Amino acid sequence: MENESPFLAMQRAETYIKGLIRVVDTDSLSLDERRALAALRRLSAETRLDIRDYELSETREEQLKKAAEAKRRLDKLRGNLLAITDVLSPADIAQLDASLEYIKGRVV
Repeated sequence: MENESPFLAMQRAETYIKGLIRVVDTDSLSLDERRALAALRRLSAETRLDIRDYELSETREEQLKKAAEAKRRLDKLRGNLLAITDVLSPADIAQLDASLEYIKGRVV
């Protein structure tokens, strides 16, 4: 994981998130919890695309702009994780949080 690009790390995190959401029984969740899960799925996809755009930037100025957007979205995604602590296990949340923090540190 040390030499992994931010995009590949985010792809891995997104796949992990989708796998976690897939096994959750959404019928037993409240409306707010279902919305939070849907937002988590959407934000993970949007974050992956932001990081892709960051890596494909052609100029330093564009790269800095895309990096700021990606970091903002990563913070939002991490905040969303805290909103669903009753749905996912603390270990899963801790692992995702660490992965997202690693990705944020790689986006410069």
